[in-house]
Amino acid sequence: QVQLVESGGGLVQAGGSLRLSCAASGSTFSSYNMGWFRQAPGKEREVVSTISWGGIGTSYADSVVGRFTISRDNAKNTLYLQMNSLKPEDTAVYYCAANRLGDYRDYGRYDYWGQGTQVTVSS
Repeated sequence: QVQLVESGGGLVQAGGSLRLSCAASGSTFSSYNMGWFRQAPGKEREVVSTISWGGIGTSYADSVVGRFTISRDNAKNTLYLQMNSLKPEDTAVYYCAANRLGDYRDYGRYDYWGQGTQVTVSS
């Protein structure tokens, strides 16, 4: 079992940047695939980006390729999402999630969740 706490969200103008962090505790962080998901008002939760346990394999939603970068520091038990060139359509609650049973591309197996952090991008 792992506990996850997101931070780093806020209000930013279009074209700006934010870095989200996810602090993990309670289990061996390096044994989990990790991911970022987001949910906008009135829409379903969607995958933003995922990363394998060793940090080599990554995946990105088409809408964020070239703008967002996922990374992890296993020594610090922390996951990051660097978000550049933000757009109003990026506005959502962003969630950190952990996947113990599948690989980093098995999006349905992310079953440990943080509380979320709000990202709001103004026009």
